[in-house]
Amino acid sequence: MRVKRISLKDKQEQQEAENLSLMNPMIEEYRGKKGNLIPLLQGVQTLFGYIPHEAFLKLHDEAGLKLADMYGVATFYAQFRLNPVGKHIIKVCHGTACHVQNAMKLTEALMESLKIKDGETTEDNLFTLESVACLGCCSLAPVMMIGEETYGKLDGKKSVKIIKEIRLSEKN
Repeated sequence: MRVKRISLKDKQEQQEAENLSLMNPMIEEYRGKKGNLIPLLQGVQTLFGYIPHEAFLKLHDEAGLKLADMYGVATFYAQFRLNPVGKHIIKVCHGTACHVQNAMKLTEALMESLKIKDGETTEDNLFTLESVACLGCCSLAPVMMIGEETYGKLDGKKSVKIIKEIRLSEKN
């Protein structure tokens, strides 16, 4: 009797298909409805944390959306992501008040500490670093947000300390 070995590639493809099946109820809900493009993209992003290429293909095949339209919307609006992000998204404000208060020093300290560039995700998928135009917390300048938590009156050392505390709490 022969034993069939399952290659790692076959296993990954099977897992991707299972994950994409999570989209089925959403596709059924919005199929054929006018204005379904953005809600479908938002739903996919809620499921996966970003919009995988395979999800675009599934939406094209099963919801009848045009790839060009989907990519046009997904790349136009900043809310949509085409790549996986970390568990914690660090948003460093670079608005006028924060810029004047050396927000760039925060970003530089975080990039050095995390060993990533602006817009990238750490290898352990724990953090994604983003520079944003304004967080609306000018009186706290310079400021960063991690998830829903706002941190103000920062310098490079304080921002790195916060990241280290989060990393430590994740290990425990």
